[in-house]
Amino acid sequence: MTDAGRTSEYDVVVIGAGPVGENVADRARAAGLSAAVVESELIGGECSYWACMPSKALLRPVVARADARRVPGLRDAVRGPLDVQAVLAHRDDEASHWKDDGQVAWLESIGADVHRGTGRLTGPREVSVTAPDGTEYRLNARHAVAVCTGSRAVVPDLPGIAGARPWTSREATSAKEAPGRLVVVGGGVVGVEMATAWQALGSRVTLLVRSGLLPRMEPFAGELVAEALTEAGALVRTGVSVTSVHRPTPDGPVTVELDDGDRIEADEVLFATGRAPRTDDLGLETVGLEPGAWITVDDSCRVEGTEWLYAVGDVNHRALLTHQGKYQARIAGAAIAARAQGRPSPDTGRWGAHAATADQVAVPQVVFTDPEAASVGLTLAEAERAGHRVRAVDHDLASVAGAGLYADGYRGRARMVVDLDREILLGVTFVGPGVGELLHSATIAVAGEVPIDRLWHAVPAFPTISEVWLRLLETYRG
Repeated sequence: MTDAGRTSEYDVVVIGAGPVGENVADRARAAGLSAAVVESELIGGECSYWACMPSKALLRPVVARADARRVPGLRDAVRGPLDVQAVLAHRDDEASHWKDDGQVAWLESIGADVHRGTGRLTGPREVSVTAPDGTEYRLNARHAVAVCTGSRAVVPDLPGIAGARPWTSREATSAKEAPGRLVVVGGGVVGVEMATAWQALGSRVTLLVRSGLLPRMEPFAGELVAEALTEAGALVRTGVSVTSVHRPTPDGPVTVELDDGDRIEADEVLFATGRAPRTDDLGLETVGLEPGAWITVDDSCRVEGTEWLYAVGDVNHRALLTHQGKYQARIAGAAIAARAQGRPSPDTGRWGAHAATADQVAVPQVVFTDPEAASVGLTLAEAERAGHRVRAVDHDLASVAGAGLYADGYRGRARMVVDLDREILLGVTFVGPGVGELLHSATIAVAGEVPIDRLWHAVPAFPTISEVWLRLLETYRG
């Protein structure tokens, strides 16, 4: 650690040590550059402690039990409730008990220096660090500063909201017990995943949504997930908005008022209503940018108009997903190293080899509900709005031989969106038990722009759910 009041110099300074910042530092170090990482919370970031890892630890036993209950000879063995304490204990293990020793050790193992404290830009290539004890010192970057501060949950400004102490995704993934009654506001990924988890763990869940569930996927994805949640015992209400929230006493119930005049009483209310960039107190004004705003970047994640400032991951608003942020980090790290070493792309003479093209054309996502929903690329509506001449090809997943073997009463659906002019796939969506593991094949097809004629020769193994690829292609060919 640098002494108070002193200045240290590195090739690259990274603000934010989540998965994105860690990967930028790793790529810089792999290229022989020195790197410092500044973090005000836990090394490992949102994904490790309050998002991907704990949420999936909560959901895995829920989905495994649901799958087992559909298998003849096994369903009677899993009729009972989940062992909530065992599930939460496993969640705690996956979140490393909210301690970051292992993550710190990894960063140190690659030769990156870890600086605990709040990092702020103070000018070009300059970062001030305020340590936990209040001391301040400066880090200068010879080549690049990478802003990797991520995003935070947005809680709407409603009457009574402050005193109601609502949950955000952080509280929903780290709660120590299941609330008796839980209201979830928002039908996006966080809303449906947490509704699925806590309903199975013993809460009586009410899900409130303005329109449909999973609005960024094909409409049938949200419809199938809503149907399953209802069958599991959750109350799904669409077409409603929350107008106020009240918790008269600190330990008492919370009342949620709706725009149709209805009131719902619950023990906790979770708002899963969007994300905002963590750029409010970052010193962006010192380099001509707007505090609190998303940061616009080019395809190498470099801030336009600068040669030294990068914004990587959620903070640039290109694709708010951990795996996309890590992908961007690999691109940005390579671009920083190439510029630092004066190595333009040999094929173009520019920096075009270091471009995060998948952020526009091939973003994969899995929603770990029961059933799972998985998609990559454009939906039919998005492709049509973009001006493509397209055709949607649908198939009932239940008709595939592997689905019947996977589970009795298997329900699911698949869609591929075909560009009719180029005969390639622009998007693919699967909904059904176990479909998350189908998604990478779709991602390869979309990202690689594999022609339909070549996909015909990618033979799926029998009897697997992947045979749906054959059925989709047969349907397209007629």
